Amino acid sequence: MEGALLALCNWSTLGVCAALKLPQIHAQLATRSARGISLPSLLLELAGFLVFLRYQCYYGSPLLTYLEYPILIAQDVILLLCVFHFNGNVRQAVPYVAVFVSSWFVLGLQKWIIDLSMHFCTLISAASKFVQLQHLWKTQDSGAVSALTWGLSAYTCATRIITTLMTTNDFAKIKNIAIIIIIIITINIIKRPIPVSKCQIKQSATGGLQVYTPTP
Repeated sequence: MEGALLALCNWSTLGVCAALKLPQIHAQLATRSARGISLPSLLLELAGFLVFLRYQCYYGSPLLTYLEYPILIAQDVILLLCVFHFNGNVRQAVPYVAVFVSSWFVLGLQKWIIDLSMHFCTLISAASKFVQLQHLWKTQDSGAVSALTWGLSAYTCATRIITTLMTTNDFAKIKNIAIIIIIIITINIIKRPIPVSKCQIKQSATGGLQVYTPTP
């Protein structure tokens, strides 16, 4: 029974994470626009995933308990390249990629470095989600990020708490994931539909501006 539950949590998490970012990637490619994607949020999220993955590798955790992180990192890298491509300069991504690659090796140099980084990982993950939420309110464009996406993220966090308790019982990892779940739930509670102003300004077919005042 315990083995079946562990397998279910591991493989369902991998399945969800494999498709988690696909709506965002599809939206960027379909619209050929980076609108709805916050670059600072994306970079913070990548940093958090990198630290988490390096921590698991450093301490030799079972592969299936963290295999989703390479998948999520790959999807975030694709999103990052889309942002720079649709903003007109892919070469700007090179310094960021170089920093992340070098960080992988720096994090594993000393035990205190990876442990300290793991403690900051919670703050990084929280900052990423709040920056993304702020960006959504500013642009009034979800960028294919829905309540379902947040819900699936919360699900994968919950399954990772279960798998960690059943395998390594790593308190630092459990604490980190639990805080992220709380943040995700809090964001969905405080998040409200962006209020529509009384006059919506839209661009007409001729390039001019038209003002539409909705009826009460």
